[in-house]
Amino acid sequence: MAKQIDYKDLKLKVPVESADYDQCSTYVTGSVKDIMKTVIEKGDNKIVINTNLKLGLPMENINKVAGPFVESWAQEKFKDVLEDSNNKYRLVNVENCERLNMADVILQFKREEKSPSAITGYVDVKATAEDIPNSGKAPNITSFARIRTAYIEDPDYIFVILSLKHKVYSVRNKDTSLMDGIMEVVDYKAYDLKYLSSSDISYNPALGTGQLQVRDIHYVEEEKRSTREFCQLLDKKFFASKKGFQEWLSLAKSNEWIKDE
Repeated sequence: MAKQIDYKDLKLKVPVESADYDQCSTYVTGSVKDIMKTVIEKGDNKIVINTNLKLGLPMENINKVAGPFVESWAQEKFKDVLEDSNNKYRLVNVENCERLNMADVILQFKREEKSPSAITGYVDVKATAEDIPNSGKAPNITSFARIRTAYIEDPDYIFVILSLKHKVYSVRNKDTSLMDGIMEVVDYKAYDLKYLSSSDISYNPALGTGQLQVRDIHYVEEEKRSTREFCQLLDKKFFASKKGFQEWLSLAKSNEWIKDE
């Protein structure tokens, strides 16, 4: 009878991040938060939605369409910073991602003034409504297999969750006498996914290879860990689900998480 394979006996690929990963992560997340803070404080935080609806936007369902508006707004704000070639964040590139990408926008920052190398941050924008209880509270982040593979391929992968809280109201347009919807971004938080506490990360096996979720994006704690430790944490979450070890092993082989013998 063949010996049953055990997780601890596998020769897994071990991702080892650079010594300055934490410094780079802190710079990217700090810059994202500072950009959002500056925009909100300047009052450049409103999205105007013109409609021909006399009674304004359907407020009870507005959270269902808010996500794409807020994502586009954030992308524009990052590009506004990029237009200033002397911006204090040393932001040198902004790339909007296609719909099925794990991130919504990719940001690149120069490490130092005269250095050719850059720090890349992959930003996933999540919208939550300030005035709708539990709106966006526990969002899907990304596929288990895709994110684990990303960290194997690039141990320095910086995946930032940007949570933007908004409120929506209507005002009458003086020119058209119709109601304009105003979506106002009022608060922000940004986290490096790798540093979210174990209790804040949940695994939902229902979709595909399963989706990582944040239990409550409004209240998150952080735990510093290595890329290897994060992959082990993801595996532990997977094993605890109904999918179990054998399905994980199939994913590990197909995604090349195990060293060749």
